[in-house]
Amino acid sequence: MIILGDIGNTETKICLVKNNKIVKKILVPSKEKKIHILNKHFRKFDFSKLKKILFCSVVPSAFKEVKNFFKKKTQIKCFELKELNLRSVLKIDVNYKQVGSDRLANAICVSAKNKNFIILDFGTATTFDVLIGKNYKGGIISPGINLSLNTLSDKASLIPKINLKKMSKVIGKDTKSAVRSGFFWGYAGLIDNIINLIKKEIKKPFTVIITGGFSKLFKNSVKTKVKQDFDITINGLIKASKLIK
Repeated sequence: MIILGDIGNTETKICLVKNNKIVKKILVPSKEKKIHILNKHFRKFDFSKLKKILFCSVVPSAFKEVKNFFKKKTQIKCFELKELNLRSVLKIDVNYKQVGSDRLANAICVSAKNKNFIILDFGTATTFDVLIGKNYKGGIISPGINLSLNTLSDKASLIPKINLKKMSKVIGKDTKSAVRSGFFWGYAGLIDNIINLIKKEIKKPFTVIITGGFSKLFKNSVKTKVKQDFDITINGLIKASKLIK
């Protein structure tokens, strides 16, 4: 049994993995204190069967909290992804320190010879990552949808909090539908345009994979053919965990 986790700015996902299969998922808002939640879920866990612990994290303080929890429970070291020798599985052509660990995990998951990928991840930020074979070439960071929605309603007194949903028409008839239309069709256009620009710049065919909270909403709402994979980050950690000896 191994424990893998993805600590993001908004949500933390912790998974129990056995024989390369996810057998349990624990979802926790990243701002919440982890100790009582971890105690609850791991109260009856048999740590003698634990082989490895690996996390990717973009919130250092949250990872420190999680690491300290497991340190009290087991002698198995809790690794952060960037502590491993990732260059043995992925050639990274950018500033290694400035790439989020979750994005590297996504890249590791799909990296393969003679295959090219664009990975679109709807998180706190909306990110695009480009892989040419096993070479991570870099990417794009654009504002996250919820972050942008919340900022708009916080700064504009007459715009309420709204939940984004699929729109069939472009022209809104009231404030809510107008904002929804702007965000839905605006982000659909952003997605298609950035992917087309990547293809034009690289001049190679790509498979496009989408993941994250809004991937279901946009899966069939963009012109680009895409594949959805909710567990790409954890599956990347499964692959990377083999580097732990």
